[in-house]
This record gives sequence, structure tokens and C-alpha cells, in this order.
Amino acid sequence: MLPQEIIRKKRNKQILSSEEIKEFIAGVTDGTIMDSQTAAMTMAILLNGMTAEETTALTLAMRDSGDIMNWSDLEAPVVDKHSSGGVGDKVSLMLAPMLAACGAFVPMISGRGLGHTGGTLDKLDSIPGYQTTPDNHLFHQTVKDVGCAIIGQTGNLAPADKKIYAIRDVCATVESIELITASILSKKLAAGLQYLVMDLKCGNGAFMDNLADARALAQSIVRVANLAGTKTTALLTDMNQVLGHTVGNALEVQESIDYLKGNHRNTRLHKITMELCAELLINAHLATDKQNALQKLQQALDSGKALEIFARMTKTLGGPTDFCDKPEKYLPQTKIIRPVYAQKTGYISAMQTRNIGLALIELKGGRTRSDQKLDLATGFSRFCQIGDKVDQKTPLCFIHAQSEADFARASENILNNITISETVPTLSAEIIEKIGA
Repeated sequence: MLPQEIIRKKRNKQILSSEEIKEFIAGVTDGTIMDSQTAAMTMAILLNGMTAEETTALTLAMRDSGDIMNWSDLEAPVVDKHSSGGVGDKVSLMLAPMLAACGAFVPMISGRGLGHTGGTLDKLDSIPGYQTTPDNHLFHQTVKDVGCAIIGQTGNLAPADKKIYAIRDVCATVESIELITASILSKKLAAGLQYLVMDLKCGNGAFMDNLADARALAQSIVRVANLAGTKTTALLTDMNQVLGHTVGNALEVQESIDYLKGNHRNTRLHKITMELCAELLINAHLATDKQNALQKLQQALDSGKALEIFARMTKTLGGPTDFCDKPEKYLPQTKIIRPVYAQKTGYISAMQTRNIGLALIELKGGRTRSDQKLDLATGFSRFCQIGDKVDQKTPLCFIHAQSEADFARASENILNNITISETVPTLSAEIIEKIGA
């Protein structure tokens, strides 16, 4: 069928067949379909939507546009987690080794920072020598030998998604729930997963800042992933404040190591990490129930096994052999590390989390263009939490900056985006809702 006829059909709000979708995506992949036609199709999908069956067909066609990882030589479940992105979200760095310590295999394909949200790969770039783009053989061998590997999208995993996303980005069709679903899942399914949990952030630091949109996306992803044969559930988690005590690439790696060592575990970060891990262990039949899952995860932390797996993963992928013993020896540091103090007495009652993510970009710890080289050392540590009591001698956070001008600008940003009230605020639950199959 001619591509314009497939576009016309969706423009007219008709349902596309699996064969029509497969044919269109094949044309996108091999270049026989023009970018203008792809743009027209994405706009038709944005305006008219797709059924769950259409979205599943789209997802599978995009998955099948390139390589698909095969883990048939592994004797335990293959699992992963995907986050929609937030500020201070370093969950993946602890979750992957924790799950591996409990008997799962975790081939985690992660991304770089997008907008105001941080990227797992950017964090790992702060570890000298760590290969975020190994070839498929090293990726497979690391997962098999260590239990987990956190890397970036390899060259030929879901190439149709790369083309379609670039077009969506410049023709105002990024927001389509069906296209977001297919984009996320095509890459995850190409990784050969059996079980997936989605961490859908909701709040003023998330892409989905309202519950209705976050719930709709979660429901779409869960339904399509399950139709495609990957057991999937989703947790809606709160992103109305910084997650953990750090924001910034090297700083978040340091917090993750401290977490795995048991030196310090932020309460909200621990709750969300444990809940996501437990969901996967239960779904993958590695735990009988939630209590059993939480016990296994706590044992993985307390025994040091999760930390050991992170260290082995880092070494296998090219990082220092003693990184987890002496992370401060290897992680980059800024010239200035200085607190910004509260200006009155009261309780932290709110923060504009998205703006705090943007403040990291101003410190060059996030991107304003795709080819930008990041300053991996900058950011914020010992970040205050909603509910904390403060006065003029209490640091709201420590700013890690490279110049006095950068420090002054970041300090102003922090003061402008943290609200201090006289009364104790009501704390939001870390887990808002679970979306099941």
C-alpha cells in the first residue's frame, strides 16, 4: 500500500492493520518513506490516537527494525526498570545491582539527560573509563558474568525509534501517549526483557506534572507491554521534590555508593527503590510476596552483595578496580563547595523541582544542546527535604560550582525555588498508585 494511503487512513480516524503499520515502519527504517510523510503520520496519531492493538503493532514493528538481544543462555529471569525522568533520580544505580544480588539478570539500557531531568548515562560518565556504549558481546558477557550492566542504546537497537523521535521533536508531536509508549517500549523490548516495571514520575519535577496524564501514560505502557508479551506493571511516584540528597552527575554516583554501603540512605529514595525492586522480584517469581521481596533486598544491601556487584560491573565495563572503595579518589570535584542558607525560620513546605533541575543546567551539569560536554562535577549536595525545620544557620544545600558567578546564580535559584512556611507541611506519599496488568 502507498504510504500516503496509510497516512490518509489514520488521518480519517480509521484503524490501521498490523501489516500496514509494519510496512510503514519498514519504510521509515530503510529510508523509502520521506521525513515529511513520517511527520504527517505522527501528527495524525497525535490528533486521532491509536487503539491498544495498533500501539502494540507499532511498538513491535519499531522493536523489530533492528537487533533484538537474546538471553536464552541465562537461567534466571531477565528484568529491567524504566523511569520517565526526574530531578535527583539515581534509582537505577542501586536497583540494578540489588536485583542482580537477588538472582535476576538486569540488562539496563538507559539514556542521557533530557530537558531538566538527569540521565543515568551522564552520571556513569563521571566514573573514569566506564564504557556506556560497549559492543553487544561485552554487554551480553557483563550481564551473564556479573548479573547486570547499565549502558546506552547500542547502534542498531530500535533504529526506527531514533528516526521517528528526531522528527517528533521538531514537529510538535512529542506529547502523543501512543508514540511515547512505542518509543519507550520498542527499546526495552529490543533488550529482550521478560519483566519490566515502569517508574512514572508525577509532580512539578516530572514531565507529567499532573496525575491524570501520568496515569494515562502508565496505563498505556502497561497494557501494550503485556500485549507484547513482557509482564509489566507501573508505579506512579512523587516528584514534587528532589529525590535523595544530591542533584548532579558525580554527586549522584557518590550518593548511590553511600546508599549501597549503608553510609546513608535517604528515606524517600530508599522507599521508591525498594518498592520498584520488590515489584520486579514478585512479578519474576523470585519472591513469594512483598514481605519476602523486601527481606531479600535488605539482605542484598546488608551483606554487601549489591555493592560488590556494582563494583564488578564498573570494573568489567572499564572503570577503576577500586572505585567503590575510594569513589572520592576518582569522581571529579568543583573549585567551590559552599552552603546556601535559609533566610528565615520555619519548615520546608515546597520546592519548584523543575527549576532546580534547570539550575543544574546553568552550572553546565545538564545540556542546552545535544553535543554539549557536561561539567560532571557540578550540582547540589545535602539537599533539604520537605518537612525539614530550618533557620538562618541551616544550609538548604551545598552548591558545587566552578566560579563565584556560578555560585551566586545557583544560590539565587535555590532561594527562589524553595518555600519556607511557619507550619509543618503535610508530606506526600512516595508511591502514589500502582498500575497493574
